[in-house]
Amino acid sequence: MSPVEAICPACGAPVSFKIGSSIVVICEFCNSVVARADRRLEDLGKVADLAETGSPLDIGLKGVYQRSAFELTGRAQLGHQAGGVWDEWYAAFADGRWGWLAEAQGRFYLTFEQALPEPQILPPFNRLELGAPVAALPIPLMVAEKGEARALGAKGEIPYRLVPGEQHVYADLSGPHGEFATLDYSEAPPSFFVGREVTLEELGIHADAHTPEREARRVAAAQLSCPQCGGPLALHAPDVSERVTCPNCGSLLDVSHGRLEFMQALHPGKVVPIIPIGSVGEWGGVKTTVIGFVERSVEFEGVRYFWEEYLLYNPQVGFRWLVRSDDNWTFVEPLQPGAVAVEPSGRRAQLNGKSFKLFQDAAARVEYVIGEFYWKVAVGETVRAADYVNPPQMLSVEVTGSAPGGTLGIGTGEVNWSLGTYVSNRDIEKAFGIRGLPNASKIAPNQPYSHKAIYKYWGLLLLAAFLIGLVVIATSPRRKVFEGSFQLQPLTSSEGTQAVFSEPFELKGRKNIEVAATANIDNSWLAVDGDLIQEDTGEVQPFELPIEYYYGVEDGESWSEGSKTASTHLSALPEGKYTLRLEAQWEKWQTPATLNVRVEQGVPNVGHLFIAMALISVIPIIMMIYHYSFEKRRWSDSDYSPFGS
Repeated sequence: MSPVEAICPACGAPVSFKIGSSIVVICEFCNSVVARADRRLEDLGKVADLAETGSPLDIGLKGVYQRSAFELTGRAQLGHQAGGVWDEWYAAFADGRWGWLAEAQGRFYLTFEQALPEPQILPPFNRLELGAPVAALPIPLMVAEKGEARALGAKGEIPYRLVPGEQHVYADLSGPHGEFATLDYSEAPPSFFVGREVTLEELGIHADAHTPEREARRVAAAQLSCPQCGGPLALHAPDVSERVTCPNCGSLLDVSHGRLEFMQALHPGKVVPIIPIGSVGEWGGVKTTVIGFVERSVEFEGVRYFWEEYLLYNPQVGFRWLVRSDDNWTFVEPLQPGAVAVEPSGRRAQLNGKSFKLFQDAAARVEYVIGEFYWKVAVGETVRAADYVNPPQMLSVEVTGSAPGGTLGIGTGEVNWSLGTYVSNRDIEKAFGIRGLPNASKIAPNQPYSHKAIYKYWGLLLLAAFLIGLVVIATSPRRKVFEGSFQLQPLTSSEGTQAVFSEPFELKGRKNIEVAATANIDNSWLAVDGDLIQEDTGEVQPFELPIEYYYGVEDGESWSEGSKTASTHLSALPEGKYTLRLEAQWEKWQTPATLNVRVEQGVPNVGHLFIAMALISVIPIIMMIYHYSFEKRRWSDSDYSPFGS
């Protein structure tokens, strides 16, 4: 379709609608928003100049998404009620669709408008709850942010009626599989845009944010002077910073489109950052710069506990955090809120099938700040913060706009989830090239138990011992050396005994011996004291075979205990001829008894297997006891300890 040429109703300069479905175009000469109306053009007002944000995108860039080509035709800059600014780009697709490409803090979200089957059943804006699902939508999404935005600046062609300064009420939604969506409540019924987070590589865009013109503007924005003391101030991330502290006078300053405004004078902090602002560290092959430091605290039972947070920045990956608490360190990365599922009780959270236990839930307060920040941080600022642990990881959520009583609230605000991973002092020292970090003073909530691997090796050793034992039992060369039956005559008294002897038999050397006996007893006992007597030397090896068997019925239930068979294992004896001597005594001494005896060699002793497994388990059991103590100490500062108070 050929462009539609027109005249700007504000200044008379030529304007061009290149896309047939675009609604407005920004006049390049006077910044007026020119809208198409019935057979005429309408001037909706002037927009401000776009602030330099260091975006790698630009109008005219082309790309491909899901095999459909597109071109960026327009850009709007929107102001958040909390003071932040983000860019929204508009992509005209070859198939006639429009895509909304939002850019904030180095991340990109591509969405498309989608009709809702029953828009009238959507809850009103003030009924949406942060962190809660929106049931009326075609896909499962939860409310990640509720807010108001104002149109600040714009450029190019835009597919909706943009009015300069107009307020937009919106809710950003997040899904469990990376989905991202927006409900625009500026219209009735609300408009619904759904898509997901994308990368420039996925969009087929090869952009360069460091052209000479942009880099010159960026350098100018980075080299400023403090309006309070006049001292020089260099910004590490001028494209995204919202607040910065002056290193000369300690003033907290607001960064607004390259200008600095004094906010408040900060008292010197009691804690000096152990990693200096401006330090560069490398994580996973990516270099990040420490651009900010925050000291925060929570209060439990009248006692306030403090920790430190170091803000890391890389233009390609965005923001990350290092958290130091009791000299333990955690590396923190942002998450999509919809990726986390919290149980209704609030005591557990799920991420990628992994369960995390609630450790603490409290109001976190900012105590001191130094450096640059991507949000308008202020001393005394509080958010609701909760931590869920599954060492070495920790899921953390911060909720702004929460209502009294701990509910997530129905006003404006946002939910931010992050995933922290415990890192050692050695990792921090290696990453930043520093030395001498103090050792941790206590166990961290997400500190892993360092000897946990012993359980795996314990299990493997037990399995190996058991299998070896089975093989030995199955392949043992058992040899029967004697088997006989002895008829025992009635005794003259209950104290009497009767002795019997076997025929001589041959025993091999260096082979263990098992003597087994069976008696025809019934609700009684029979005790055997035996001897193996070597004929040549008279050496005697004694043993005992207690046999007892009882049974009956009690309260209609049958029961039994004991056995009519008993056996004993003996160590190897010198090779030679032996005689078996048996002296028996039995409970029913007035009646005869039959005693069957068998002697075998090379019989495996199952008891040895259990002894070996017990010896293997000594150290692991000691470590298990220490592990229990370790976990108990870990949860000692939590109100949700599984070990009780």
